Amino acid sequence: MLNKYLMDNPAKFKVEVWSDIMCPFCYIGKRNYEAALSQFADSDQIEVVWKSFQLDPTIPTPTDTSKTTLQYLSASKGMSPSQVQSMTNGVTQTAKNAGLEYHLDKTLVTNTFDAHRLIQLAKTKGLGDMAEETLFYAYFTEGKDIADHLVLQELGEKIGLTAEEINEALTDELYAHQVKKDIQEAGQIGVRGVPFFVFDRKYAISGAQPPEAFLQTLNKSFGEWEKDNPRIKLDSVSGPACTPDGNCE
Repeated sequence: MLNKYLMDNPAKFKVEVWSDIMCPFCYIGKRNYEAALSQFADSDQIEVVWKSFQLDPTIPTPTDTSKTTLQYLSASKGMSPSQVQSMTNGVTQTAKNAGLEYHLDKTLVTNTFDAHRLIQLAKTKGLGDMAEETLFYAYFTEGKDIADHLVLQELGEKIGLTAEEINEALTDELYAHQVKKDIQEAGQIGVRGVPFFVFDRKYAISGAQPPEAFLQTLNKSFGEWEKDNPRIKLDSVSGPACTPDGNCE
């Protein structure tokens, strides 16, 4: 039984990603990483763990829908509207190159804390990656207010969570604690901006690097990890056995 468990539950190589939903480069970084992973021979051995991060936790809730992202960037960065427009045009083109459709003129200045609470819940169901993808798309492509609990309810149910589970995520302090824990951990390991990818707690990539950079780091870090975690390949003979779920055959 132990041998079967080891075969069915092999150790996974972890890639941890600190990210914020309102960060345009985080979605681009996700796509570039996925492009690299599609070229990686041992992609089935990789486990991605999404970590919470907030670029601006001071943004008030509920969302001020009268304030556009362009106005927010102009004020926070001390840039003229034309400079901000030029910058966002560049980001939109970079996103397009990664296969994403951005509508930054529609995005809202939103506090993402509750969206991260939803992601923390999704992670416990094995839906972390789907939650990230759904929230990114809702924010950057559809221009939805991801601080609005009705919107989070809709998006959570879309990825397979129940209304009761979503309500718990948005009210139970357990999920708020997990968000704060991730943010605190980011500070401890020196994360200053996102996206921030950590490979087996040995190597890191900061920013939305091109797929080639991700692939290079995957090959190097996974190769080192695999030496310390050789896959168990047993030549076994099967016979009558019982499983924890009560099946004996």
